[in-house]
Amino acid sequence: MQLLDGLSVSKTIKLELKEQVEKRKSENKKIPHLAAVLVGNNGASQTYVNAKVKACNEVGFDSTLIHLTEDISEHDLLFEIEKLNLNPDIDGYIVQLPLPQHINEKKILLAIDPMKDVDGFHPENVGRMMLNMKTFLPATPMGIITLLERNNIETSGKHAVVLGRSHIVGLPMSILLQRNHPFGNCTVTLCHSKTKNIEEICKSADIIIAAVGIPEFLRGDMVKAGAVVVDVGITRVNDASKKSGFRLLGDVNFEEVSSKCSFITPVPGGVGPMTIVSLMQNTLASVEHKE
Repeated sequence: MQLLDGLSVSKTIKLELKEQVEKRKSENKKIPHLAAVLVGNNGASQTYVNAKVKACNEVGFDSTLIHLTEDISEHDLLFEIEKLNLNPDIDGYIVQLPLPQHINEKKILLAIDPMKDVDGFHPENVGRMMLNMKTFLPATPMGIITLLERNNIETSGKHAVVLGRSHIVGLPMSILLQRNHPFGNCTVTLCHSKTKNIEEICKSADIIIAAVGIPEFLRGDMVKAGAVVVDVGITRVNDASKKSGFRLLGDVNFEEVSSKCSFITPVPGGVGPMTIVSLMQNTLASVEHKE
């Protein structure tokens, strides 16, 4: 078993981005500027957004954090988004999900300028992805494909099982894995809460992407020997023995599955860091597209 070390790969990509930023500076070109909109005080969201800001600082990107109160009206949030759309200095931005219940997420996603949608969630970008056209790919699926590519994991002709059908990970992941691409060309099965015989389906998989949000859902008896397993899940579980008061669990039972598979991502340190560098790669691509 080998670890798919997203932390290590992300550090390499950040060094590559830093070199590109320094080259842009030497040529008096625009420095990429990534903004993040955070609504409320969700602990996990704050941690994630802070990690994005830190990563921008590490590579020399400009970054802006717009922290809004939990009770902001939908109208006022849309106004903030329009300001970002019209600001020529902002190359890309994200609206951190989830949003408070009184705000319509779909309405917010539709309001984002597709040319600044570095999360890749706008319907225009999703449509372009479906047609295998150049676009901003959703950051987490993009990061997973990059992780497979950087580890030279063969995907062509393999059976990939994607657990979960969210528009953030599962659905776009299934599209990317089956497209005609050097790190695609899989036969893909997309499983969800209504799928029958899910254990048998997983046992037939060469590649499993677990993104169901259920801690340790994928167990050792669901995985065949030599499979590649990517764990997208991350859930805080109370643990009084930890200084933080909690520990992090993925969607994969690491102890059981790691003894059978050929490659597996750790939690944390697997997919999360790759999501962040993918956002930054999309932001640089936004600047280059405008040029």
